[in-house]
Amino acid sequence: MMEFGIFATIIAIIIGLAIFFYYVPLMLWFSALVSGVHISLVQLVLMRIRKVPPSTIVQALIEAHKAGLQGIQRDELEAHYLAGGDVQKVVHALVSASKANINLSFQMATAIDLAGRDVFEAVQMSVNPKVIDTPPVTAVAKNGIQLIAKARVTVRANIKQLVGGAGEETVLARVGEGIVSSIGSAESHESVLENPDSISKVVLSKGLDSGTAFEILSIDIADIDVGKNIGAALQIDQANADKNIAQAKAEERRAMAVAVEQEMKAKAQEARARVIEAEAQVPQAMAEAFRNGNLGIMDYQRYKNMEADTSMRQAIAGPVTSADKKKPLNGE
Repeated sequence: MMEFGIFATIIAIIIGLAIFFYYVPLMLWFSALVSGVHISLVQLVLMRIRKVPPSTIVQALIEAHKAGLQGIQRDELEAHYLAGGDVQKVVHALVSASKANINLSFQMATAIDLAGRDVFEAVQMSVNPKVIDTPPVTAVAKNGIQLIAKARVTVRANIKQLVGGAGEETVLARVGEGIVSSIGSAESHESVLENPDSISKVVLSKGLDSGTAFEILSIDIADIDVGKNIGAALQIDQANADKNIAQAKAEERRAMAVAVEQEMKAKAQEARARVIEAEAQVPQAMAEAFRNGNLGIMDYQRYKNMEADTSMRQAIAGPVTSADKKKPLNGE
């Protein structure tokens, strides 16, 4: 039992020391002291209670002190951490900006970090400009020839406009729009191929970086390829459309002509039917005339002779066949 009590006492002492050194980071306080950063041990304990990692704040203060930065307070670093910011990146960015003679205040750096941008990368981009390759941009010159251009945009971060400024997507969209406008205003694709730098000059003169988080330093046309003859393709499409319209109108006229022909045939058949009906009534009329005494036998005979004479004349005036042509003139 005595051994168990000693063992339990040792475990309790170890746990107590662990808790004590967790809330009272003596080594961290000593490290800050020898680095020239004056921070009380009580403040380190209070950081633990406020759930702020003392190591993060102390390391940031040591880095700022060694880099010669003035005006960075512990309370400000704690407030930035509690707001969800990255204390280490902010201090790294301030040190880099100080070494590169870039005017960057602590308030601006924390605002950029809380806005969701990488403030340290932005400072690096201010020192070393970044090259952005645009996707292939398709445009058509005035002569109808399609050109496919690729550009390289060299940009530098604009620290003052990082908060609220547009990103890379906006810059690429504006550059692409400028390339399309420049090529579209060219008289021919040959002039663009001869002087591709004219595109860069026109695009740069439009101030495409206004309202963005970047400053455009240069726009270089990396490649230009000749695409399709859009003008000829449009003319072919227009010709096909005109042909289809003409065919449709011709089909409409043909249908109307067929309808008129059918109507005329119907009328002709109706007229023939009336003639046949009238001819069928002639014998009845003649019989009625005989009965009434209005038509005599001699009159009927003259009518028949006249009808036979008319038939003979029609036969003589009829078309001459090939058999008739072979007959001799003397009737032999």
